[in-house]
Amino acid sequence: MPMHPAAPEDLHGLVEAFAGTAQAIVDLAFPLSDDDGAKTTACPGWTVKDQVSHVTAIEAHLLGRADPPVELPDYPHLRNDIGRLMEPGVEVRRAHPLKDVVAELQRVLAARLGRLRDPALTDDTPLPHPFTGVDTTLGALLRQRILDVWSHEQDIRESLGRPGNLDTPAAAVSVQQVLDMLPHIVVRRVGLEPGKVLMVELTGPVVARSGVRVDQGEPGEDGSPAEPVGRLMFAGASDETGPIPAIGRTTSLHMSTDVLMRRAAGRRATEDCVYTVLGDDDVARRFMDALAITP
Repeated sequence: MPMHPAAPEDLHGLVEAFAGTAQAIVDLAFPLSDDDGAKTTACPGWTVKDQVSHVTAIEAHLLGRADPPVELPDYPHLRNDIGRLMEPGVEVRRAHPLKDVVAELQRVLAARLGRLRDPALTDDTPLPHPFTGVDTTLGALLRQRILDVWSHEQDIRESLGRPGNLDTPAAAVSVQQVLDMLPHIVVRRVGLEPGKVLMVELTGPVVARSGVRVDQGEPGEDGSPAEPVGRLMFAGASDETGPIPAIGRTTSLHMSTDVLMRRAAGRRATEDCVYTVLGDDDVARRFMDALAITP
């Protein structure tokens, strides 16, 4: 079953999806008071204003605008290297009023979108990843940015009690990013055995069906033992991976877009997620526990 709405695949569609979710953050934050900006969010240690500051800092960095050095306090929410890498851009803006951070984000977005709409660019334009230095493409980087910005948009909406934008192009790109990670999650994190399948069906607003069939791989050329391999599956009785195993070897989870994406972002505990299971309840629980992709 194709995803609906479909995630854009061309660079123009990706740029507009990014523009839509980034502008939503501006629109949400623009009328807020500093008290509103101080509201906590589901992202550990960050307020609404901190969310805006984070998006501003990353997009400024992608423009080549470095923030001044800042000494980080030993915040309890800084639990790993990625967290410590992201925090300086937030910390340097903590002394600024929310309206100033929003105004900066508006300026940064105008410059970023001006560059991203350069007709000479394509989805496959090569570039080094701005944080890892590993070679990537503009399309791949933009998909990562859409997932990050849209997730923070949802953090802000949840804190303000203003749900929305769960069926936008940015939402579809974000869902697709998570579904594309299913083989890694199912094989490496869940440890599902060869011959079994895990299916995920989203009931909306982004409607999608995907899954992973676990096969036994081939031994390595160096004689290393064979390891399980996860193969993405789609709707229907069979696909390029072969027939779907009979009931008893397949576990299917049904949930909303919001449940999948809040759990994937690490913002909601498994026990706080509403989902339906057909098959092995233990496998389903292990999958939900392993679903968080945010370190």
